[in-house]
Formats: sequence, structure tokens, C-alpha cells
Amino acid sequence: MTWRSSVDAYCERTGPDYWSEPINALTNMAFLIAALVLWPRLRGPEMAMGRALAAVLFVIGIGSWLFHTHANRLTGLMDVLPILGFILLYVFTATRDYFGARPWIAALVTAGFIPYAAATVPIFSMMIPGLGSSASYAPVPLLILIYALLLCNRLPETARGLAIGAGILIVSLTFRTLDQPLCDALPFGTHFLWHVLNAVMLGWMIEVWRRHRLR
Repeated sequence: MTWRSSVDAYCERTGPDYWSEPINALTNMAFLIAALVLWPRLRGPEMAMGRALAAVLFVIGIGSWLFHTHANRLTGLMDVLPILGFILLYVFTATRDYFGARPWIAALVTAGFIPYAAATVPIFSMMIPGLGSSASYAPVPLLILIYALLLCNRLPETARGLAIGAGILIVSLTFRTLDQPLCDALPFGTHFLWHVLNAVMLGWMIEVWRRHRLR
């Protein structure tokens, strides 16, 4: 198997053609729209990290578009790496700005996400039958909820915003997980809802940070 080997991972795909996943491809516009809507709201030097997050959000849309049109192992990497980049950047930003941690401490916490995910993904796979590849994302809403819980007394508005983001992500992951099981009933699948809700969720997480900075 090479980097250009075709990947058929979603219900909507019926072959190797460019437009074999039209809905999954076009709904990646949601990431681009979310990034473009947020960009003008992130003006000023104090919003530099927010602009970085919005830029990564835009790249997520491009990477996912490439994967759902070309669908091979190389574009699959282009799909997941920007998502990982957003997660790591947000963990760093949240740890530094919500908890007031020094940058080097925030960097250590961010580095800890990798072993945290490695330890919890197998647990989610065992605890939730049928979760499949969505198990690799399951540690993220849990981590967001942990942050929300830790902040609920000191920063209640921020904690509430984080909890809402975790809730949207859980619904989004549910649709991602149901894509194949519901394929017979819904030939176009449910993966496109993962895109739409994920764009809303990631945009919302940036907005939560923006509001915190303004306060």
C-alpha cells in the first residue's frame, strides 16, 4: 500500500472518482466560512492567538476537502494533521489564558495531550462498542469538560462556553460514528453533519476564548 492508495472510509463514497463524495466535500465550506466569520472579530495584538486558531480552522477545511475528493492515505494525513494542530494549539492557549499558566507550563500540558490520548482512546473503544475510528477523537470532549469543571468557580462564563463546545462535539462525533451503521437507510451517510457541527464547534471554541480575552 502506497501513500496514493485509495481509501474508502465513508458511506457516501462509491468509487475513486473526484466527486464520489459531493456532500462530504462541499460541507467542508463550513470550516472556511467559520474561519472567515471569526477573522474580523479577532483584531488587535491581544487576539493574535485567536487569528492563529482561525487560520488553522481554515486549513482544516482545505485538508478535509482534499481527503473527501482525492481520498488516499496522503490526503488522509492532510485531513487529520490540521485537526491535531488545532487541538494542541487550543490546549496551549486555554492552559495559558484560562488558568494563567506560564508558557512553559502550558507547553508541558500541551505535550501531555499525546500520552493522554494514547491512554484514553483504547478505553473509549472498549467502553463504547461500535465507536470505531471516532474513538481517536473521544478524548477531546472529555478534556474540554475537565477544563470546564476546573474553571466553573473561577470563570463560570468561560466554563459554560467550554461545556457547550463539548456538547456540540459529542453530537458531532455521534453523527460521525453513525455514518456506516446507517448507510443502508441513508446512502449519503451522516459524515457531512460531522463537518457542519465540527465547524460550528471549533468556531465556537475560538469565540469562547475571544470573549474571555475581552473580559
